[in-house]
Amino acid sequence: MTTVAEKKRSAVAARQWAEKARKLGTLLNLHIAGVAVLGLVNLYLLAHMAFAWRAATSDDAAALADQTIAMKTAEIARQPLEGLDEKLAQATKDSDKFYKQRLPFSIAEMAGEMGALAKKQGVKLTRVQYAYSSVMDGTAGALTEARIDASLSGDYRPLVVLINSLERDKMFFLIRGVTLTGQQSGTVGLRLAMTTYLRSPVGTEGSEKSVAGTSTDAPEGATDSNATSPSAGGRR
Repeated sequence: MTTVAEKKRSAVAARQWAEKARKLGTLLNLHIAGVAVLGLVNLYLLAHMAFAWRAATSDDAAALADQTIAMKTAEIARQPLEGLDEKLAQATKDSDKFYKQRLPFSIAEMAGEMGALAKKQGVKLTRVQYAYSSVMDGTAGALTEARIDASLSGDYRPLVVLINSLERDKMFFLIRGVTLTGQQSGTVGLRLAMTTYLRSPVGTEGSEKSVAGTSTDAPEGATDSNATSPSAGGRR
């Protein structure tokens, strides 16, 4: 009897240990499964953070590139404005110098220069006519435009040299057109259209004679189509 009872107790104990082992195995499996799920969640979160960081880095790089381009553009636009005050002062100085040194203040001065150049080349001025109009009237740089229509005669080479001398002369002459009017016995006739500008006299220049239409205002042999000298505007 004792042996049977012991066997029954052993069998019950074995079943109890087997049940405990089964329960423990189930809990371990659940723990492992939980850890695996948490690991997957962590991997997902890490991947999401990596994508978000890359996107943020890309946006920052694009924004930095845009700012760099904007800065370079502003720098290029700023360069022409550097020293603008000095440039304006120098431009005004150069303009004043051009006015004083290259623009005549009277018809007499302009006609005398033309006559001297023609005489030097042995060219005859047979007729000179003038037409006037105001330029930049009412401003500090007001001028009088003088359009010159001159007829010349002489040998071909001296005429060419005269035209070149007028273009290169210290006094400003703008040649608008040259027309051949005839040729006879080696003498060539030309009609020369030019433009210059009269400024206001500076200092003692105003006391010099500047009345057009007299023999002293025009080259020898030339005539002036205007009876009076225009009032030249300009800088004083």
